[in-house]
Amino acid sequence: MQGVQGEPSMIDQINAMWLQIRAPYIAPALQVGVNICLVMLLMLFVERLYMALVMVLVKLSGKRPENKYKWEPIKDDLESGNSAYPMVLVQVPMYNEREVYQLSIGAACGLSWPSDRIIVQILDDSTDLTIKNLVELECQRWASKGVNIKYEIRDNRNGYKAGALKEGMKRSYVKDCDYVAIFDADFQPEPDFLWRTIPYLVHNADIGLVQARWKFVNADECMMTRMQEMSLSYHFTVEQSVGSATYAFFGFNGTAGVWRIAAISEAGGWNSRTTVEDMDLAVRAGLRGWKFVYLDDLSVKNELPSTFKAYRYQQHRWSCGPANLFRKMIPGVLAAKKVSMLKKFSILYSFFLVRKIVAHLVTFIFFCVVVPTCVLVPEVNLPKWGSIYLPSMITLLNCMATPKSLPFLVFWVLFENVMSMHRTKATFTGLLDIGRVNEWIVTEKLGDALKIKFAKLKQKPKQKIGERQAYISQRFHVFHELIVGLYIFFCASYDLAFGRDRYYIYLYLQAVAFFIMGFGYIGTYVPNT
Repeated sequence: MQGVQGEPSMIDQINAMWLQIRAPYIAPALQVGVNICLVMLLMLFVERLYMALVMVLVKLSGKRPENKYKWEPIKDDLESGNSAYPMVLVQVPMYNEREVYQLSIGAACGLSWPSDRIIVQILDDSTDLTIKNLVELECQRWASKGVNIKYEIRDNRNGYKAGALKEGMKRSYVKDCDYVAIFDADFQPEPDFLWRTIPYLVHNADIGLVQARWKFVNADECMMTRMQEMSLSYHFTVEQSVGSATYAFFGFNGTAGVWRIAAISEAGGWNSRTTVEDMDLAVRAGLRGWKFVYLDDLSVKNELPSTFKAYRYQQHRWSCGPANLFRKMIPGVLAAKKVSMLKKFSILYSFFLVRKIVAHLVTFIFFCVVVPTCVLVPEVNLPKWGSIYLPSMITLLNCMATPKSLPFLVFWVLFENVMSMHRTKATFTGLLDIGRVNEWIVTEKLGDALKIKFAKLKQKPKQKIGERQAYISQRFHVFHELIVGLYIFFCASYDLAFGRDRYYIYLYLQAVAFFIMGFGYIGTYVPNT
C-alpha cells in the first residue's frame, strides 16, 4: 500500500522497520527466552515423570501407611479409664463465616472421642458483630449439650490465621493436650476422623503430622470448580502421596490434619511471616526430623471457591506465599543438621523450585507469551518436542489422578494457562518480597447461600438498568486477561495469514479463554439481594 504521491504508507514503514530489527535484535533475545523455557519445561517433565513412577511403585508394592507405620486402635484400660486416651484439642479458626459456621462447629463437636479427653476451640476473628454473636450463640448451644467447647476471640487480627492459632495455643487448658486437629471453617470431618488419625501419632513417636485429603462437596457446581478439582486431585493423589512415601515430608494443607503439639513447639510454633503459615510450619518441623503421614483414603468434606474473584485471591495467596517462603527458608534448609543432603535437595529443588515456582512461570511465560511471539518471529527455532509433545505428556501425567476428567482436558489446559498469569505475578511478588506479598484475604465460602439467593432472584421482577450495570461491573473486573487475550488473538491471526506451523488453532482457543475469564464469565455469579 502506498500513499497519495507513491510514498510508502505508515503500515509499510512500520513493517519495514520491524523486518530490519526482527532478525538481528528480536530473534536472538527471543531464542534465549525459548531455550530457558525449554529447560524449565524439562525440569517440570522430569519431576512429573518421577512422581508418576513413584506412584506406580507404591501401588504395586501395596505399601500403605498402616503397613509402613504401626497402627492399631487405642484400647480401653479398665484401671485408668478414659485417661488411656490422649487429650486432643480441635481448633477451628474462622473469620466472618456467616454461611458455614454452623456446619463447621457442628462437625467439630460431632467428632467421636471420649468427651473428657477432647476440647473444641473456636477461634473467632470475625469483625462483623452480628456474625460474631451468632458464632458465640452456636458455641453456647453446643456447650449446653455437654460438649467441652471454648469460644476464643482477640482484639486484633495480627498474624491472621497464624496469629489466631498461635494465640489459641497459649490458653492454659491447652497444656494438658497432646495433639491438635485443625479444620478451616468450611471443613466437615466425619465422626471417626480422630479414631483413624490419632493412633499413628500414639504408636509412632517420630510422626509429627497426619494429613487427610480434601473431598469437594461442590465440585460439579460449575466448570471452574471442576477445573479446580482436577488440579487439587493431582496435588493430593500424587504430590502428597509421593512426599509421604519417600521422605515422609510434604506441605501441611492448613486444615484436615492432626499435629503432635510437641512437634509444633520444637519447630518454633506458628509464624506469620508469610501467607502460608501451614507450609512454613511443615518445612520447619520437617527439618527438625519429624515425619509426616498422608492418608489418601481419609477425606474431609469442604467447599471450593466458586466465584472467580474468590478463586483469584486464593491463588494469589497460594502462589505468592510459597515463593516468599522459599527465599526465606533457603539458609534454614541448608543449615539443618537433622536431615540428609538428599532430603534438603528434595525440599529446595522439587518441593519449592519446580512445583512452586517453575510450574507457574513456564506455564504463563512459555505458552502465553513466548509461543505466541515466536509466530511473529519465524527466525526463532521453536522445536515441536518442546511446544507440543512434552507439554502433552506433562498434561497427561497431571490428569492421572482424575481419569474421569479426561473429557474436560482441553478446558482444563486453557483454564490453567489463564490462571498462570495471576500465579506468575504472585510468584514474582513473593520472590521479590514486594507489593501484595503479605496480603491475606479469606476465601469466600458460600455454603447454601447461592441456592437461596438464586431462589430469591427468580421471585424478583426483571432486572432494572441499574441492577444490570451492577451485574456487568461485577463480571467485568479483570483487564489483564483482556490485554493478553488481544495479544494472543493478534498472533493467532498473523499465524493464520502468514504462518506455517498452525499454532493458530491453539492460540485462538487460548485467546477466547482469556476473553471469557476477562469478562468474568467463569464460575458462579452471586446476585446482591
